Amino acid sequence: MSQSHALSDDQVSSELRKMTAFIRQEALEKAREIQLKADEEFAIEKSKLVRQETAAIDTLYEKKFKQASMSQQITRSTLANRTRLRVLSSRQELLDDLFQEARGQISTIAAKDAKKYQSVLKALILEGLYALNEGEVEIRARKKDKNAVQKAIGEAEKEFKSAVGRDVKVTLDEEETLPDDNAGGVSIIGGQGKIEINNTFEERLRLLEIDALPAVRKTLFGKNVNRRFYD
Repeated sequence: MSQSHALSDDQVSSELRKMTAFIRQEALEKAREIQLKADEEFAIEKSKLVRQETAAIDTLYEKKFKQASMSQQITRSTLANRTRLRVLSSRQELLDDLFQEARGQISTIAAKDAKKYQSVLKALILEGLYALNEGEVEIRARKKDKNAVQKAIGEAEKEFKSAVGRDVKVTLDEEETLPDDNAGGVSIIGGQGKIEINNTFEERLRLLEIDALPAVRKTLFGKNVNRRFYD
C-alpha cells in the first residue's frame, strides 16, 4: 500500500467518533423503541388489571348488596311475625279472660236467683227431651241441685206432653251425679244409657266459644281481623 492511501491519526479519530455517534444514536433509538413498547404493554396490562379488579369489586359489592337486602327482608319479616304473634297472643289472652269471666259468672246463677236457675234447668231438660224423643230418659245433675232439678223435670214433662202429645218419663239419677264443682246444668241420658246430651253450663259455654268466637272477634277487634291467623 502506498503512503498516500494511509489515514492519518486525526482521520482515524474522526471516523471513530462518527461510528461511535452512529452506534450511540442507534442505541438511543432502540432504547426509545423498547421504552415505548414497554410503556404500551404496561398500559395495556394496567388497563386489563384495572378492569379485572373493577369487575371483582362490582361482583363483591353486588353479592354484599344482595346479602344485605336479604338480611333486611329477613329482619323485617321476623319483626313483622313477632309483632303479629304478639297481637294475636294479646287478642287470644283477652278472649280467654272474657270466657273465663263468663265461667265465673255462670257458676253463680243458681245461688243468685233460684227461680231463674230452675227455669233454665227446665229449658235444658226440654231441649234434651225433644232431641232424644224417647219415652224414658234419665237426668244427671249436681247433688245440691236435686230439688231444683226435680221441679224442673215436672214442668218439662208437662210441657213436652203439651207440645208432642204423649207422655215422657224423666227420672233423676241420684247415684251417678255431676261433680260438685260443675257450674250447673244437666246431662240428659237416653238410648238405654248409650246417648248423652251434655247440657251443662260449662259445655254450653264451650260450644258458645266455638260458635260465637268469630262474632266476638269482630265485635272486639273489628271486621278486618284476618281469621286465618286464628284457624
